[in-house]
Amino acid sequence: MRKVITLLTDFGLSDPYPALMKGVILNINPEATIVDLSHSIDKFNVKMGAFILAYTVDYFPENSIHVAVVDPGVGTARKPLIVKCSKGYLIGPDNGLLIPAAEKLGLREVYEIDVDKVSIGRTSQTFHGRDVFAPAAARISNGEEPDLLGKPYNDYVKLTLPEPKILDECILGEVLYVNGFGNVVTNVDESMVKALNIKTGDSLLIETTHGSFKVKFVNAYGAVKPGSPLAIINSFRRLELAVNLSDGSKFFQLKTGDSINISIVNNISY
Repeated sequence: MRKVITLLTDFGLSDPYPALMKGVILNINPEATIVDLSHSIDKFNVKMGAFILAYTVDYFPENSIHVAVVDPGVGTARKPLIVKCSKGYLIGPDNGLLIPAAEKLGLREVYEIDVDKVSIGRTSQTFHGRDVFAPAAARISNGEEPDLLGKPYNDYVKLTLPEPKILDECILGEVLYVNGFGNVVTNVDESMVKALNIKTGDSLLIETTHGSFKVKFVNAYGAVKPGSPLAIINSFRRLELAVNLSDGSKFFQLKTGDSINISIVNNISY
């Protein structure tokens, strides 16, 4: 059986919503292994949810089922989906959230969930995570195929994560999200940093709508003094802006979706 089910939402942890989804799943499949990817996605931020989902699904066993609910359109005409991939399944709303992860897992077929076939009772217009997506995931984990729970659907919303560009020895990037430490994760991947021959110890100029900042490119947060800004390649293999032992998002005044320009400048010392 397919027993691993992951959950990613923007619900937070102060309300019982994630626990209710788990309860539904365990009532249908008591042997399910449920893993919380995150419940701290910025509210309604589909792009952030899509990024986190896409860069975590690779770490789970094949045939894992990934439920993602960042769903500002809940209760509207948007479709509930099951996406069958070569290496697993994704379940959630048709707003682009699932597609970057599905492409990494080898997207094969998309199905519109028939709510009547997965319903555990009266379906709320505001909580499809509990009433549609959780039971669908549990049924899939018990070995049921998506075509028993819905019908093929090809007109799904496609979401492409923003790509950085190089222009005149400058990287034009975007903030994908701010993590729990206040570190600013950008869409600039390691290969682009190497393409500009940026090396450990180089000094970078970070230009934003709120000003310009000089930082050192390092391979460890502790390579600069506490309170000093830095740039580093993080575990997602993305360029991250941070402040050692402090909140980088406040220092740089950056949030998800903000644009940044990155270039090499003369060395600076800390």
